[in-house]
Amino acid sequence: MTHAITSLLQKSYKEAQGKTVVQVLLVLAGLPVHLVTYFIYLMRKKDQTHDSLLTNIRSELSGKQLADQWQSDYADQLIRKRSFFQENISDKEIQNIAEKLTEERLEKEIARRTDDHFIQNEIQKETYSIYFQSLLERRSFFLLTLLPGILMYTILLLTSTPFLTYIVERLVQSVLVIIGVAVLVFTILYISPFDPASNILGESATREQISAFNHIHGLDLSYWQQLWNALKGIATFDLGSSFAGNEDVAASIANKFPVTLTIALFSVIMAIVIAIPVGILSATRPNSFLDYSFMFIALIGLSIPNFWQGLLFILNFSIKLNWLPATYSPGNYLSMIMPVVVLGTALTASIARMMRSSLLEIIHEDYIITARAKGLSKSQMLWKHAVGNAMIPVITVIGLLFGGMLGGAAVTEKVFNIRGIGSYIVDKQFIPDIPAIMGGVVYIAITISLVNLLIDILYAFLDPRIRSKINQS
Repeated sequence: MTHAITSLLQKSYKEAQGKTVVQVLLVLAGLPVHLVTYFIYLMRKKDQTHDSLLTNIRSELSGKQLADQWQSDYADQLIRKRSFFQENISDKEIQNIAEKLTEERLEKEIARRTDDHFIQNEIQKETYSIYFQSLLERRSFFLLTLLPGILMYTILLLTSTPFLTYIVERLVQSVLVIIGVAVLVFTILYISPFDPASNILGESATREQISAFNHIHGLDLSYWQQLWNALKGIATFDLGSSFAGNEDVAASIANKFPVTLTIALFSVIMAIVIAIPVGILSATRPNSFLDYSFMFIALIGLSIPNFWQGLLFILNFSIKLNWLPATYSPGNYLSMIMPVVVLGTALTASIARMMRSSLLEIIHEDYIITARAKGLSKSQMLWKHAVGNAMIPVITVIGLLFGGMLGGAAVTEKVFNIRGIGSYIVDKQFIPDIPAIMGGVVYIAITISLVNLLIDILYAFLDPRIRSKINQS
């Protein structure tokens, strides 16, 4: 078992040598191990054949007095150059320049002869990378460095297969995106002309009260200190207290975010269940009455504003028919129906239109025509070859619109009196309540990044071309 792990680690480390980002991560993750092994490598290198060979070649060149001949030639050239261009250079300066040129030429000649010797005798020069790779073969080294190098070994195992490497790279990119979002949002709030102290304390607040408020909430610190505190709070899930109400931001987000996420997920499920079959039916019967009817309804769904559709639903289904609650109530599943439908209407319409256009394009591809010519039935051609390829752009649309639903659900939440993350951010932005806004926006960005990661994984399953590129990379 241990031998299999060490072989896998060695192979993964060897493949990582061509990837700069992975190499840096491995060094940082296993820094204690690398510091010790590099020190041992330097001590061991003193007795290596390479160093002794360098010494021998240097002695050989010195014995032939080539350096003295080169220095004399350089000096003569510099003297002739001084005489021709009438330069004001002393003999001492000429000797210094000649010595420097001679030393550079000597080092190049030694390196050239050393490389030639290794090539002729088929000897491989040992670098630190090769030395560390050889250590990974040893079971004793692995067990000895398991604890201090656990993070490094974890990265090596995660990057041991192309597909896992693909996922790890996407995770690293997601982390960088989230950090970028946090920095951008904080910078916009920092340079905003709104003053949280004045907005919360009111116009009658004295200068001393405003200064005390800024000191309590750290607003009197420099930009870099405030930014560091905000990023540290996001990383440790300690977002502090909001400016207004002095409520714990992390607890508020934990209470409000699941509501928005649940409604968004149900809206996506509704959109997929309805839109995919509708798009397939429209694509298989283009320019028919059914096609025109579906696409007309989809166009209406794209055109209806959320707030107007929500008010119509409340007026008809709550007030007139008394079928559904007018406002959202936690634990009452009937109260989620109208918000889910309102939020998912535009998504359903977009997916249906995208599915139709994508499938129509795929159906007219050469390989589909070839499949039909070979005798495949229409249903076999459709489900085995066309629908899977047509789903790739549809998945992209779903991912993009899902992120928009999380961030843009504030209107729907206001109409149905839902205390979700969207309305929470909107309420806090006019103060501006920096900890609350930062927490809400960043955790929405985290969710969107995870959704995009899932979409990238689905790409690899649906598209063999992407799988091939992953394996080749």
